[in-house]
Amino acid sequence: MKRDRVYLSKPDRLPFAPDQASALTRLMAVLESSFDGIFITDGQATPLWCNHSYEIISGLTAADVLGIPMAQLVATGVISHSSTLKALNQGQAVTLEQTFTTGKQAVVTSTPIYDQDDNVCLVVTNVRDISELTALQETLDHQRRLSAKYRQEMSVIRAQLMTTPQLVAEDPATLNLLRIVSRAAQLDTVVLIQGETGTGKERIATYIHQRSPRASKNFIRVNCGAIPENLAESELFGYERGAFTGANREGKPGLFEVANEGTIFLDEVGELSLATQTKLLRVLQEKEITRVGGSKPMNVDVRVIAATNRDLQKCVTEGTFREDLYYRLSVFPVWVPPLRQRKLDIPKLARSVIDELNQTYEHKKSLTAGAEATLLRYSWPGNVRELRNVMERAFIMSDGEQIQAEDLAILDNGDLHTPKTIHPSYGVAPVPRSSYAEDTEAALPPEPLTPPCPAAGPVLTDEPLQEQVARYEAALIAQAMQQEGSLRGAARKLHMDPATLLRRKKKYQQAGLIGAEV
Repeated sequence: MKRDRVYLSKPDRLPFAPDQASALTRLMAVLESSFDGIFITDGQATPLWCNHSYEIISGLTAADVLGIPMAQLVATGVISHSSTLKALNQGQAVTLEQTFTTGKQAVVTSTPIYDQDDNVCLVVTNVRDISELTALQETLDHQRRLSAKYRQEMSVIRAQLMTTPQLVAEDPATLNLLRIVSRAAQLDTVVLIQGETGTGKERIATYIHQRSPRASKNFIRVNCGAIPENLAESELFGYERGAFTGANREGKPGLFEVANEGTIFLDEVGELSLATQTKLLRVLQEKEITRVGGSKPMNVDVRVIAATNRDLQKCVTEGTFREDLYYRLSVFPVWVPPLRQRKLDIPKLARSVIDELNQTYEHKKSLTAGAEATLLRYSWPGNVRELRNVMERAFIMSDGEQIQAEDLAILDNGDLHTPKTIHPSYGVAPVPRSSYAEDTEAALPPEPLTPPCPAAGPVLTDEPLQEQVARYEAALIAQAMQQEGSLRGAARKLHMDPATLLRRKKKYQQAGLIGAEV
């Protein structure tokens, strides 16, 4: 910043009252109170005074510098360079950056002060410590570099997802998860995937395998909770011939042998018995297995990925899971967030289910904007698995090529209006989610819906399922209209929105499934 010359004030212009005789003392106190270092020399660059802040910033004491010409201080290396000398040489204020022996960085500004004869009589130097600002700037630059790196990684992940259609990632939480596991994929580190049921832990395990050096080898999925306890050891590690009654004559390789040089995914690993856990620990530590009934260990080269929806630390405390195995599995633990915490994934997941069903059943159905907004309102306690079930049901029950919000059976309060049972005659007895845990008669509607059809149930025909469903839905609407006598009464009876009921009634009347008198 360029500024005009500074001149000495006349004594009568000093900002002190006449009775404040010790004006100089007060002025020195003001200068001493400054957090900036202040360093004053005469017109010949000989130091006259410095405040305590200068001593703290520079690491020098007043005794080290006062009375010693600045040129001599520079020559002897007491200071690296002098802004005072530059200010005297240029006849104007000079600003430069300086690093002191304390490691502190400072912005130093030296300003010459002129007397009434335009001669420099003093040079006042202001020394401002910018070490913290520099550190903050470096931190900011580091964060910017990291941000750029993350954006680059995210773009790579998005490109990879184009070739992995079964994995949907739109929300930043999911993309960040994939960024993290992509790093682990390149190594043979044991990965423990944790998360609520239905969050897609197996998809994450598959993603890790597909991006690992073992991608061309076997990927063996094992549901540990589905293996009977007495067969777990033989299934995982194999058995020799004659190991037990009913065993294969030639013996059988275990799943770890089948996965050799590839990856084995142990889903629901928390369901394994303590005995099986002991053998699994040996595989992780020694990289070898011993078949049931055998005595010779065999080396295996397997990458292990485990998953669970249980709190393994709590299981360790309760004594149902080995502590040493827990630490062996927790080399690289990752948490898959529930669907309610990655809402941006919901519309794309829903569309992917609809696209899959369209391809299977040769339809061209799609979600309306209102349906997508309704999906975002629900909390999805069953996560992705529940979302798939809701979308399949909506696909069947929707009219035409568009799936409306009411087809999802999600209420305005965010609860899911899901069927407790489906009546043999296609009548649906809906019960709010909040009440199905009670499973009482009070939770059910007063009467089941009974469309006019034989007691033995509908007769299966060769017509497409959707046409048969439409016929029985039309019959239910007609019966409700006859019983209640009004559109609103029938809508209450069928747990439908009146506008939806009117639209469907008109549709079935045009199709000839409902009489015009209804």
